[in-house]
Amino acid sequence: MEQEAEVSGRRRSELPGRLVSRRFFEQSPETVAPQLLGKLLVSVEAGRILAGRIVEVEAYLGPHSDPPDPAAHSHRGPTPRNMVLFGPAGYAYVYSIYGLYYCMNISCEREGLAGCVLLRALEPVVGVAEMARNRGLDESAPVRMIASGPSRLCLALGLTRPGHNGLDVASAGSSLQVREDDFAAPEVVVTPRIGIKHAVDLPLRFAVRGHPCVSGPKKLERWASNPST
Repeated sequence: MEQEAEVSGRRRSELPGRLVSRRFFEQSPETVAPQLLGKLLVSVEAGRILAGRIVEVEAYLGPHSDPPDPAAHSHRGPTPRNMVLFGPAGYAYVYSIYGLYYCMNISCEREGLAGCVLLRALEPVVGVAEMARNRGLDESAPVRMIASGPSRLCLALGLTRPGHNGLDVASAGSSLQVREDDFAAPEVVVTPRIGIKHAVDLPLRFAVRGHPCVSGPKKLERWASNPST
C-alpha cells in the first residue's frame, strides 16, 4: 500500500464530524454501501480541508461471493493493480480509467475477501470553491455540477492513484478519511449499477432519493417512481 500521509493534531481538530470506525467497513459491501450515504469524504492536504457528503455509491462483491461478481476488479483474484482490495477493510482503492481520470473505492469485509464500494457522487460541503476550481469550473458553479460522478468527485478532491491509493480512510492520521456528523439517515433509492457490461441487473447502486448531486438525478427519480422502466 502507498505511504500514509500524516495529519497534524491541530488540523485533526478542524475536521468536520467524527471518524468512522474500521469495524463499519468490515461488513459486506452491500451492507456498507447504503450506510455510507450521508457520511463525509474528507481530504486534508497542503494546509486545506475539502469535504463532500456521499450521496451515491455502488457495491462490488468479492470473488468469494456466490455467484462471484464479474463486474468487480477483484473478480479474477489479486493483481498488482487491485491488491488494496484484498487487504484490510477501510482503505482507498483508486484506479485510472481511459488513462485520463480516476475513480475511488473503499475496501470492505475482512482481509482477503476483496469486497468494495465505489463512490459515485458527492455533495460539496467544505472548500466548495476550490473543488469547483479543481474541476475547471467557475467558483459560483452549481454544487450539483462539481462532484456528480465517480471521476468528477476525484477531480474535485484532487484524488489520484499515485497520491491516494492505499490510504486508510479509517485512520485519524490519514490525509483521506470517511467521517460522520449528525446528518439524518436519508431515504435510499436502490437500482442496478450503471456504466458496466457485466452483472448489470444486480440491485447494487444506492443513492439519496431526490438529491440534486447524484449522477443523472432526473433519471434516478423516474426509476425510483417506477422501477420497471
